Amino acid sequence: MSTVTRRNLLRGGLAAGLGTAALSGCSIADDGTSSGGSSGSGTTVTVRLWDDTVQPAYEKSFEAFRAKNPGITPKIEMVPWASYWDKLPADVAGGTLPDVLWINSSNFGVYVDSGTFLNVGEELSDAVGGWQKTVVDQYTRKGSLWGVPQLSDAIGLFYNRQLVQGAGVDPSNLTWNPAGTGDTFLPAAKALTRAEGARTQYGFNAAYDLQAIFYDFVGSNGGRWQADDDSYVFGDDPKSVEAMRYVVDLINRDEVSPSAADTNDNGDFSRDQFTQGTMALFQSGTYNLKNVADGAQFDWGIAPGLTGPAGRVLVTNGIVAVGNAKTKDKDATLKVLEWLGSEEGAAPIGAEGAAFPAVTAAQQTYLDYWKGQGVDVQPFLDAAAATDVMPAPHGPRAQTGQAAADEVLKEVFLGRVPVAEGMKQAQDAANAAIRG
Repeated sequence: MSTVTRRNLLRGGLAAGLGTAALSGCSIADDGTSSGGSSGSGTTVTVRLWDDTVQPAYEKSFEAFRAKNPGITPKIEMVPWASYWDKLPADVAGGTLPDVLWINSSNFGVYVDSGTFLNVGEELSDAVGGWQKTVVDQYTRKGSLWGVPQLSDAIGLFYNRQLVQGAGVDPSNLTWNPAGTGDTFLPAAKALTRAEGARTQYGFNAAYDLQAIFYDFVGSNGGRWQADDDSYVFGDDPKSVEAMRYVVDLINRDEVSPSAADTNDNGDFSRDQFTQGTMALFQSGTYNLKNVADGAQFDWGIAPGLTGPAGRVLVTNGIVAVGNAKTKDKDATLKVLEWLGSEEGAAPIGAEGAAFPAVTAAQQTYLDYWKGQGVDVQPFLDAAAATDVMPAPHGPRAQTGQAAADEVLKEVFLGRVPVAEGMKQAQDAANAAIRG
């Protein structure tokens, strides 16, 4: 799976722009049309995606759909991630929005509030129980669900088997603690870090990575990033500050992770170190599984993500397929959405091993695929099924808020600004940004 597309579920999603229409406060109400409609051979339902590596699985799924629904033709429209979020507000404003499209949590709230999407919770209420609860919760707003869960990311710990065995490290249940009590992780990371001439072997991938690192450390320490009202609270929360200080110390004090100068603006640096055999432990998600499988020329495995003082509290994050509320054929659009939320419709996604389905009955296909490749992905399935999770970014201006925090937080990771001071500054900047 290409990093450029799959990492967008959370980290990349916060980095992308909403587009000038949404950011400037212009109206995003459309004119009542969509890009789909009827043709001489039936109804065409346009389905927009941004990840071409998952497209073959969707094509296979829609082939089965057409056999059962001969009057409806789902038509995939690929829009690259680089232009996806600029095109979206322009299409909404111009009435050219597709019938069905992928959306992430950083970009859906503003459109829900403007009435752009179909209310899936009302229209497909009987199907909701078959979808991964964490993704359902993530896309529930105003008491209703606004999308059909499609893909989910779960966090685990990739490890280089030769390196951990050579250092006598058991990666299966590593625990970190800022107080030091019962901390088995830091000694392990130190044992796995070494310099041999110009070549450095890193123990761990502490880095500016919202999804794989600091949301999970904050959650596992009992901290919070946002409040229920969407405001940012991480700078005022002692547990969050404590967790971030631990992460930053891994880089600048303990030196078990690469410099923030290498990782702050290169989200693939740590992954590449791992696949090149110069990093022993790499906490990441299902979005990087294919990258690791393709790139690592050594024996590796997956363990559960790190446990902290509050337990193993990891972030789970997903994307959903939403329906255009102004679609020309609501019944056909709902049939496609219902299909995408069914076991039969979602199974090809997992069967290709390209992405982790958020339709629970289809998740076994993902497990089976990777089992056939000699990879045990059970830690990912366990993480996806967990009920104690760190909430993903939420709110209609979540990416705007996080973008405002990024500048200061990256200075914190570089060691140029004290952790507590920087987190408070970043929190204030984020809250000012979401207030507009």
